[in-house]
Amino acid sequence: QVQLVESGGGLVQAGGSLRLSCAASGSIARINAMGWYRQAPGKQRELVATSTSGGSTNYADSVKGRFTISRDNAKNTVYLYLQMNSLKPDDTAVYYCNAEGDYVRDYRTNTFNSWGRGTQVTVSA
Repeated sequence: QVQLVESGGGLVQAGGSLRLSCAASGSIARINAMGWYRQAPGKQRELVATSTSGGSTNYADSVKGRFTISRDNAKNTVYLYLQMNSLKPDDTAVYYCNAEGDYVRDYRTNTFNSWGRGTQVTVSA
């Protein structure tokens, strides 16, 4: 299985910055795509940004020009980051990391689609 752990959330004033991190670990054979999603109280979970193995990125219109997604591959862990600048109160939400790809178990390759538990981001006016 593949585990995702987010960190870096917190309380920040409007106009400030935060950097979220997500560590993906386990018997990862390949990651096809990773992304950040968020869910505000009373709202559905929505896409924030995604990054594919081919290097392409995609952003929600509401964060374009303010957020930057990036990825770093270490030996046994894949890291996903979200640099968030010029934060607004509307960015307040729980931010979740998602990854999909293949993992190895009992010498067999299986697909996975995993979510982290989320990290709270609160932007005060």
